[in-house]
Amino acid sequence: MEDIGLLLFIFVLAIFLGFELISKVPSQLHTPLMSGANAISGITIVGAIFAAGMDSGAAGMILGFLAVTFASINVVGGYLVTDRMLGMFKQRKEGGRK
Repeated sequence: MEDIGLLLFIFVLAIFLGFELISKVPSQLHTPLMSGANAISGITIVGAIFAAGMDSGAAGMILGFLAVTFASINVVGGYLVTDRMLGMFKQRKEGGRK
């Protein structure tokens, strides 16, 4: 039961920390910083996999699964946004097409 409490504490702490960090970043820097943050999110996925694999019962497994899911969404979304941002800087060919 102590493992579930620790996992829940880490989960709630990560929510507050993430909110504070993101809210302090100016909007002009948010998208360029996402590409670097994707590497950190990859580490989050590894930690979430460890959390899901711990022998802490059904609730711990569910929280671990949710952590893996949300971290994966964060990584994929970050790469999609970064790709779209980089696409805006590509030169267009003649005729207005890329």
